[in-house]
Amino acid sequence: MTLRPPPKPPALHRVVALVRPPQPVFALACATEVFGDPAGPGVPARYAFDVCTEHPGPVRTSGGYDMLVATGLEALERADTVVVPGWHDTADISAAVADAVRRAHERGARIVGICSGAFVLAAAGILDGRRAATHWAQAAELADRYPRVRVDPAVLYVDHGDVATSAGSGAGVDLCLHLVSADQGAAYAMRIARQLVMPPHREGCQLQYTELPTTGPVTDSLAPLLEWVTERLDQPVSVADMAARSQVSTRTLTRRFTEQLGISPGRWLLDRRLAATRALLEETDLPVETVARRVGLSSAVNLRRRFHEALRTTPAAYRRAFRAGGEAGGPFGGPDRMPPV
Repeated sequence: MTLRPPPKPPALHRVVALVRPPQPVFALACATEVFGDPAGPGVPARYAFDVCTEHPGPVRTSGGYDMLVATGLEALERADTVVVPGWHDTADISAAVADAVRRAHERGARIVGICSGAFVLAAAGILDGRRAATHWAQAAELADRYPRVRVDPAVLYVDHGDVATSAGSGAGVDLCLHLVSADQGAAYAMRIARQLVMPPHREGCQLQYTELPTTGPVTDSLAPLLEWVTERLDQPVSVADMAARSQVSTRTLTRRFTEQLGISPGRWLLDRRLAATRALLEETDLPVETVARRVGLSSAVNLRRRFHEALRTTPAAYRRAFRAGGEAGGPFGGPDRMPPV
């Protein structure tokens, strides 16, 4: 009997962050925490993270300290994903940087701009004719400087598959977790989110964070209600229950959801149940009927219908595809992407 050699572990996805002085600290930390740190004990590493800069050496940061970056723009030639974590002087983007980013994109690397990093992607020409996000305070500047870019000042992030951009730095975490979910599956992204003590998917748009008028009432936050519901997904919580919990009418609750999250409470609740469904399909062999009860969708028939409406596939097909493609780095072997729940 001939023994087969053990399968080789999948190659790590190479993520390279392109920085420049003075480098925004938090924007870089967003990418570092998601791609650069392990997801937790017993969780296999799926990414290799590195940092490069146009002129290697000490790079000043917005925090007042220097960091030593030894790698130049040649690192972009080996990256699977290039992240531009903010850009302090958006009017100063060298031709060498723009060319390096453009070549990486043409080679097939995914290019990600966090916050003002979108200006670098625009300078490289890879956002022309495309919808893009940046910090709400810089959206008008991006649209004025690069009129071929369709700037959306409301969204937290935009992902085209090969190019992605986010709003302010905090939304950079949202985008990075979304990319991990697309690469490695929802369950793996949830593990990283738990390490960061944050939800794997944040609802709403960045308009909720723009400057408020100096007069008038401030809308009550939905955060306590969302946390309460998330802890009870296995229970038959209804929109009426959510309204009762908040001590408001269903009409008032719907208005608050529309104002703060841009969706109805029913849609939000279903999205959370479907996200939990994906994680259970990826990580367990539980029957669909059991999964349906655990996520509050009552029956396998209801789960299959809702799952197909949202993802255009069945729970069984999703599970098979994830198991077949998981060894290659994601539910569909890496580049293919399920529509976000």
